[in-house]
Amino acid sequence: MKIRRIIFYIFLVIFTIICETYLFLNRNAWLGLGLVLVTSIVCGIYRHKTKRGGSAFLGLVIISVLATFISLPKEKLVPATYEGAKETSQIKVAEGKLTGVYNRDESVEVYAGIPYAKAPVGDLRWKEPQDPDKYEGLLKADHFKPMAMQKRQNSLISTASDVLFYHNVTRTIKNRYLPKMSEDCLYLNVWKPAGDKKNLPVVFYIHGGSLTTGQSWWQDYNGESYAKKDVIFVTFSYRLGALGFYADENLARESANNTTGMYGFLDQVKALEWVNKNIKTFGGDPNKITIAGESAGSSSVNAMCVSPLTKGLFRYAISESSSITGKKPPHSYKDFADAIKQGKTLRDELGVSSPVDLRKVPAEKIANTSTLYGTLNAMTNDGYALKKSPYESYLAGEHNEKALLTGYNKKDGDLFMLVDKKTNKDTYKESIKAIYPRAYREIIKAYPANTDEEAENNQRKIYNAATFGYGHDVWSRLAVKKEPVYRYYFTKENKSIGSNHTGELPYAYGNLWTAPYLYDGTDRSLSNTMVSYWLNFVKTGDPNGGGLPKWEPYTSGKVMEFGSEVGMIEDPNEGLYRIFDTGL
Repeated sequence: MKIRRIIFYIFLVIFTIICETYLFLNRNAWLGLGLVLVTSIVCGIYRHKTKRGGSAFLGLVIISVLATFISLPKEKLVPATYEGAKETSQIKVAEGKLTGVYNRDESVEVYAGIPYAKAPVGDLRWKEPQDPDKYEGLLKADHFKPMAMQKRQNSLISTASDVLFYHNVTRTIKNRYLPKMSEDCLYLNVWKPAGDKKNLPVVFYIHGGSLTTGQSWWQDYNGESYAKKDVIFVTFSYRLGALGFYADENLARESANNTTGMYGFLDQVKALEWVNKNIKTFGGDPNKITIAGESAGSSSVNAMCVSPLTKGLFRYAISESSSITGKKPPHSYKDFADAIKQGKTLRDELGVSSPVDLRKVPAEKIANTSTLYGTLNAMTNDGYALKKSPYESYLAGEHNEKALLTGYNKKDGDLFMLVDKKTNKDTYKESIKAIYPRAYREIIKAYPANTDEEAENNQRKIYNAATFGYGHDVWSRLAVKKEPVYRYYFTKENKSIGSNHTGELPYAYGNLWTAPYLYDGTDRSLSNTMVSYWLNFVKTGDPNGGGLPKWEPYTSGKVMEFGSEVGMIEDPNEGLYRIFDTGL
């Protein structure tokens, strides 16, 4: 009897731990976790008093199942600062009057969910964005509006990524919900210093996510820190995936501008136009706008720099961890003919042939098509938003920015390689040849692999340089003919993701405070340095000043390293870039 009692309690504890872990990772409401825990305790007491272990355990199972369903994470709009935040006074934009909310110490005003275009739904799906409607009454801009329609990431995977990869438990503890998602997504957010300010510089930030995922709010590029330093910070959503970058000649014929395949990019342009028109109301200067972005947002910055539609709408550009200026960009850009061909994959999968039929398909179904990722997540030279490829534009000296700050991270590509088959010293040559057929001989000669570890490290280094670094190198060498260029290389490791993709974001935008336990004094010092460089650049087009280590303008292979040390170094991938020049 004693053994059976022990076995019962062992099973009770194990079952409770499994249920609680599942509910925690699935982001169920705390009610569900509490209900399972209380029921487990009650069942244990019941078993002790009645000796009826079977019925006790059955009761726990039933209550746990019910608790799971009644506490499933619900969709909700994310508050701009926190629920119940103090409301700002009214301000007036072109479409009407609105109010925002203060941050906790009331040093920053946040205006979230401001429409910059009409909802791209119904007949406006796959059309250029239209001017927003006038407001009816007062717009309360206190919550971020839904993120663009995209494939919803499984909550378990998302939380596991936060906990196991980012080591950020704070996000999982706080975010016991699912952020709302909608095709009606064309909204922007403004962070400004509290009070009456005038002629402040503006950062117009474009979020990343492979042009298929992402949202306008995220703690790593929260604009509060910049607003506290008298810089207006703007973020926004834009159409993603097939809803944003599907190319179809029939849609081009519908368009007054004969354009297709660039709807998400045209949203970005529309948001920038809205900022130019309205930012004075928030204390910003439309003549002092810096566009900035990371990953696909950086590729979008690259496109804005060569688009005829954005000429005169911004001053400087900040590009982090992605570029489409190479002759054959590895991601985020396709030639128009290829974009048209790949657009056919969407029609084939959905079994439709005309824009009329496509517009009848639910947005959720389009966002979840199997052909989406890798085929419908690229900008293109449509003849309207982009007249040429970015490489051709820069080669001709046709670009809009007056200064460029650009760079990438040491391990930018490591995460993307997790699903790839690992190489060893025996398969190394064929692996490199398969990926880089034209340059593989020179690559292997420069980076031989005599051990399995060396083969794996070399492949990772080559991939990072080819997929991320080389585009920035080409961009810099072409841009520097007309403007100052400042190159960086981020190498700082920490308790979170270190120098992996997006790792520089909380440093550059002053957001280490959102998860302080992941960073130490050296991280905070580096963040202060990077924020100072970024703000100097936003204000003057030159990151230097204020006693910072000298950041030399790019002329050859030197870059500014942001790591355990801060200073100019020779780009460690310079030799690979020169090999890549011969063709990949």
